[in-house]
Amino acid sequence: MSTFVKICGLRTHAAVEAAVDAGADALGFVFAESPRRVTPAEAHALCVAVPSGVTRVAVMRQPSAAEWQAVRDTFRPDWLQTEASDYCELDLGDDVQAMPVYRDTESLDEDAVAAADAVLFEAASSGVGQCADWDRAARLARCTRLMLAGGLDPDNVVTAIRQVRPWGVDVSSGVERARGEKDLARIAAFLQAVRGVELANED
Repeated sequence: MSTFVKICGLRTHAAVEAAVDAGADALGFVFAESPRRVTPAEAHALCVAVPSGVTRVAVMRQPSAAEWQAVRDTFRPDWLQTEASDYCELDLGDDVQAMPVYRDTESLDEDAVAAADAVLFEAASSGVGQCADWDRAARLARCTRLMLAGGLDPDNVVTAIRQVRPWGVDVSSGVERARGEKDLARIAAFLQAVRGVELANED
């Protein structure tokens, strides 16, 4: 089975093109406070030439209804990725899919994760190269479609896939040359590593 791959925190046309050319399934654009933050108009412009089959993801954290409406109406994402508790305050509309974020903390409600159709399982802090607990992730991945995030890079993603067996993987800082600056070669290397482990599993 093919692993779904999301490249997150994109800010330039070159990085978007590199992710698409390498075979990414989804592109993430950050609207929360971050060195990777973009405006809704910037994200829209970055996606003008993106093929329709590539999922465009709005990445937010505790947005107000007005902030989400601006992103939804201008960027027009396919998914909204934000904390699971945020959705009760937001109107996604008919065309946006929820990708709730659950964090690897002591207070995590694992039953809520297991009951969800799909989740992004993240380390306690985002965008700083911190790994989630892969043993815990593997247990949760047996119950739901789990996208593993946090601390992944071209060097460890093969091990992560083999240990966790996630539905998908998400990378941001692990394909950067400096915080907020994507490394095009590392984007390609990440996708190559993921697709390589899939081919190995077919043998």
